[in-house]
Amino acid sequence: MSAGPLAGIRIVELGGIGPAPFCGMLLADLGAEVIRVDRPAEAGRDSPHPVILRGRSSVAVNLKDAEGAAVVRELIARSDAVIEGFRPGVAERLGLGPDVLLAANPKLVYGRMTGWGQDGPLAQEPGHDINYIAVAGALHAMGPADGDPVPPLNLVGDFGGGGMLLALGLVSALLHARTSGEGQVVDAAMTDGTALLLAMTYGFLAKGGWQDRRGVNMLDGGAPFYAVYRCADDRHVAVGAIEPQFYAALLRVLDLEGDERFARQHDRANWAAMKDELARLFATRTRDEWARAFDGQGACVSPVLSLNEAPEHPHNSARSTYRRGPHGGPEPSPAPRFTTTPPGEPAPAPCVGADTTEVLTTLAGLAPDDIDTLREKGIVG
Repeated sequence: MSAGPLAGIRIVELGGIGPAPFCGMLLADLGAEVIRVDRPAEAGRDSPHPVILRGRSSVAVNLKDAEGAAVVRELIARSDAVIEGFRPGVAERLGLGPDVLLAANPKLVYGRMTGWGQDGPLAQEPGHDINYIAVAGALHAMGPADGDPVPPLNLVGDFGGGGMLLALGLVSALLHARTSGEGQVVDAAMTDGTALLLAMTYGFLAKGGWQDRRGVNMLDGGAPFYAVYRCADDRHVAVGAIEPQFYAALLRVLDLEGDERFARQHDRANWAAMKDELARLFATRTRDEWARAFDGQGACVSPVLSLNEAPEHPHNSARSTYRRGPHGGPEPSPAPRFTTTPPGEPAPAPCVGADTTEVLTTLAGLAPDDIDTLREKGIVG
């Protein structure tokens, strides 16, 4: 992709799953040239993740082979940044650690994506999003008051606290490198990123405005005016009527303006009774009937849409929040929006290794005969 605010930036992404590829997608969406290094054994296969791997090239090189690692080092020496998501120490064992790469390319930004970070007692332990957000304190706060914690998909650790954090770190370090000529290592840990996402919650906790329990606070489903309600068709509406004017609109549409139970919005002693009454009322109509009743009323009440419904919502459609992907289904469009350097349409996710010959010839300086030799050895795919 040539358009976008990151046009002219070249990034090598050492193949991985989850947050590191998501970071690569974000940067590719915004115009960076992202080259993903995949395993030769998978060469020729369709992309296993048609959305998150969009917008980049794919080369298939065996990083465990010394000759393969040397090829990738040459490619990184001609790039602005690298993304890796291995456990601490693995890249160093492959000869692709930051000391080696920064010695060859002092302006390089070396982005490291892990769950626990590069150091600390858990640095070498395996884990997934659910483990990272558990230790960071976020998972405990999610779920009903009388139930167990509920994982919020893998959005908080992998993507919000992981891939997006690394993308911010890389862009920040690239700006520094551009002005100073000095590269550096960016250590992005999902536990750190999840903790950052809890900044406002910890602020509430510090001021006594948050109880360290699930489902009893204003923003965790405890408040009747900030909760999800089941409708007559077993679908749901989301109510976020926090401010007085929105709360007043909620009561007006529900014909509760004169009900004494709702006169004191923030009286926690009455929240349970208020929530019971709202649950009873919302259960009397379907989700879409309530959506029509609240349309334009300024009450902060919205239908809860499924993954397939969301792209078809008039607002999302008007803003092209989703696009029709080359795989035939919907996928999120690049974001945010830029007035001067808008990004172009993301290229489809390539087949694994589809760009091996072109990239290694034009960017790594290898001759076609050398590539053929490496291919015969199984070092490239």
